[in-house]
Amino acid sequence: MDVTKLHCRNCQSSLEGRFQPCKFCQLPTEHREFMEVFLAARGNIKEVERLLGISYPTVRNRLDTVIEALGYRVDREEDNHRREVLKSLNNGEITAEEAVRLLKK
Repeated sequence: MDVTKLHCRNCQSSLEGRFQPCKFCQLPTEHREFMEVFLAARGNIKEVERLLGISYPTVRNRLDTVIEALGYRVDREEDNHRREVLKSLNNGEITAEEAVRLLKK
C-alpha cells in the first residue's frame, strides 16, 4: 500500500504524492508497542520483562519476531545452542565454568 497524501493537523496544509512509509510504520500495532517499551527500557531485557510482566524467553521471542518483520535474519541456531548450554547447567550436567566456555564459542 502506498501513502499518497500527508496532511498537517496544525496548519491544515497537505502534500500529495507517492510516499513510502518507514519499516516501523508498517509493523502491526503489537510489534510497535513492544518496540516502544523496548526502546524506553533502553534495550534492557530485564526491564522489559518487568514492565510487560513476561519472561526472558518471551521477550527474546518477541524481539526476534520484530527483527524478522523488519526484514532481518535472526540466527535461531545460536539461540538454541545457548538454551541447551543453560539447560545443561541448570540440570547440573556441566559446571558454570564449562557453561561460560561453551557460551563464548
